[in-house]
Parts: sequence; structure tokens; C-alpha cells
Amino acid sequence: MNIVRENRENQLAIVKVTVAEPDYIEEVNKKLHEYKRKANMPGFRPGMVPMSIINKLYRKGAIAEAAYKAASDACFKYIEDEKIDYMGDVMPSDEQGGFDFDNNTEHEFVFELGLAPEINVELSADDKITRYKIKADDDMRDSFRQNFLNRFGMMKDVESIEKDEALTVTLDNGEMKVEEAYVGLVSMTDEQKAPFIGKKKGDQMIVDINELYKNKAQRSAILKLKDAELDAVKPEFNLTIDSIRKFALPDLNEDFFKIAFPEGDVTDEAGFEKFIDERLAEELAKESENIFGGDVKKYLMEKVNPTLPEEFLKRWLVAINEGKYTAEQVEHDFPAFAEMMKWSVIQKYFITKLDIKIDNDDMLAEAKKLAGMQLAQYGIQSPAEDMLTDFANRMLGSKEEANRILQMVYDNKIVAAVTPMMKVSSKSVTIEQLKKIFEKNAAK
Repeated sequence: MNIVRENRENQLAIVKVTVAEPDYIEEVNKKLHEYKRKANMPGFRPGMVPMSIINKLYRKGAIAEAAYKAASDACFKYIEDEKIDYMGDVMPSDEQGGFDFDNNTEHEFVFELGLAPEINVELSADDKITRYKIKADDDMRDSFRQNFLNRFGMMKDVESIEKDEALTVTLDNGEMKVEEAYVGLVSMTDEQKAPFIGKKKGDQMIVDINELYKNKAQRSAILKLKDAELDAVKPEFNLTIDSIRKFALPDLNEDFFKIAFPEGDVTDEAGFEKFIDERLAEELAKESENIFGGDVKKYLMEKVNPTLPEEFLKRWLVAINEGKYTAEQVEHDFPAFAEMMKWSVIQKYFITKLDIKIDNDDMLAEAKKLAGMQLAQYGIQSPAEDMLTDFANRMLGSKEEANRILQMVYDNKIVAAVTPMMKVSSKSVTIEQLKKIFEKNAAK
């Protein structure tokens, strides 16, 4: 067996593997004897087909398969032994010549691979980056308070219609009468709402149901009819308002605090305001760290800017996505893919240089953070530890989710490790100031 490597331009390497008969004949004979054992042909008992017939039918294919496997295995072993760092996967080369498996005993297989760039990153006080600390403002507090209280609000009867109330009405056009019909003003335009504003319980008004609800499905729902029955309905109805209900936030009283904070850690308005400030501070601290982590990654990407075997990677993407993505689609999406691959190069460099390790505890801790954030979206602010752990373990049970979490943990550890090597300044900003900073940086 002979192996030759040629490094080409644009980080492309060609590996030519020549296999001779001794490299693959044992596998060929094994395959042919397996064919003979299983062969079932008219005129012969099972397993008794002459080897001459087996050779005629299957020998060429067996040689092709075994020779390729021997060459492929040798290519990967060569790459491993030579410690060649490559990107994507090894592919058959367009330079591959033809084969004569009938007459030749030596066969040359040509592979190509995209070489990963060699990088070296030195960080010092000359590498400057800013850590932004987001300050809470009144708008944030009001928004947090509103969202929190909304989870404990309820519908209450009110005297008159102001804007977005929910009505229970009776509709009567002389031919049909619909009782306890629901009319929700919140889904109406201002023009549709206008005739209702100021009305009270017991008030009556004439409505054109076709104008009030232009959508057939909505008319079917309110009139409790099938779509096919709507055309026969006289659209002018006398509408009587039976009840007016409005979503109302809870009163900040003892009952509310018992329901919202069953552990008793918040019992009055002062404690509630403190809770809002603390929770906002936690969320903004997390957001600040996320932004800082992203800024560190962006800084490293710009500082290192590793080169890629772009043409090879494009061919590889087309090959592995055969039938799914065309060369044109790959070309269009390649910039985003290239950014991901560049960070992969930098990430791999720091993992090796800094000997970064990840264990199951790291994975579970990160998964629990994500689980806590998701549960908070459903209003579960302080989930029990067993609930949080169970949710996290289910996330890690998904291969895709586990890989995503793994990358996040690596990123977090890299950011934590390189930050002390850089000069970091801190700056307190509001959300609006931060947006302007981002816009300014994006315009550069």
C-alpha cells in the first residue's frame, strides 16, 4: 500500500492511496465465500453453487468494495497518524481516475480534504473590551410588574364599556335568537368598537352581523351555525348587552400575597417592590453576561479571523445535502455557515490550549439554567428542585438539545478563561443607550 499527500492552494489536500492485491484479497475471498454459502440458484443445492460461477457473478464487485474499504481505512489512519486537522469530511476527489477491476491488481483511490487553519492567539492588556451593566428603569419595572400581575388577574363585571371588554349578548333578528353569545372587543378594530363604547348592561343596539364579523368562521361561532347555513341568515340583529366583563389586575392585598408568594417571603407592597427590583437585577445581570459573552466571541473572531477551505466546504455541503440544497443555495447561506465554522476553529484552539474539560455536572447545571428560564415563562418562578432537575434531564435526553447545551458550556468556559487575559472596563447603561451602541457598532 502506498500513500501520497499533496497540499494544494486554498487549504486543500489530496491524498492518493494505492492498494495492491495483498491489501484486500482476504476480504474479497471472505465476501465470495459468504455469497457461495447464501447462493440459491436453479440446478444447485443451497450453498453448492460452484465457485467459478460465484467468481463470474460477484468477484468484480467484491474487489471494488474491498479495495475501496482498504483505501478508505488507510486514508483515515494516515490522517490520524499524521495528526492532520481537517474540516468537514474526507471526500472522493474529482481527480479520481477510472478503475479496471477485471485486469488490474493495483488500484489508486484519490481523496480530498479541507485543511483547518493553524492559529495562535495571544491575549494581553492591549486587548480591550467593555462589559456593559444594564440598569433597570421605570419602564422595565412597570413592564415586569404588569406581566407578573397579569398572571393573577381575572375577569370582573363592570358597568360600562370602555375599550377591550368581553360581552355576553343576546342576538335577535325576528327569525332566530341567539342567547349567551360572546363578543370580544379586544379583537376588534377601533372602527368596529366605536358603536359599543359607553354602552351599559341592558342597552340595545342594531348590528349587521356581516359587517361586525367579516370572517365566516367568526360568524359561525357567534351564531352557533354551520358555514353553509350563514347565507340564509338575515344579517340585521337587535343586540342586547347581558353582561360586561373586563380583565382586572389583582388588588395587592393579603389574599394576593398568599397566592402569589405561598412561601410567605413577600407579604406587602414594599416587599413586592423589593421582589421586582431583585428579580429584574437577576435578569439584567444574566442579559449583561450574555451580551458580554457574545462581545468576547465577536472580538476573538475579528482578532483571529481564521481562513477556511471555502471551496472545499461548499462542495462538501452540496455533497452531504444531495437533493436538499443546490450549489446556489449553499452559496447563498455560506456566510452564516462560515461564521459558525470560524468560531469552531477558535473554540477548538482554546479547548486544547487551556485544557478545558466538561463533565456531567457542568451539563446538568447549564440545562437547569435553561429549564428555569423556560419554566419562568410559564409563570413558575421558583420551581421545586426535583422539577427543575427532571426538566433538565429531559432536555439532555435529546441529542440535539444536549449538543446545543454542550456548545454553550464550552463557550461560557472559554469566555471565563480568556476574560482575565484581557483588559475589561465596565460601563453602566440603559437599554436605550445599549441599543444605540449596538447600532453604532453595526454601522462600522
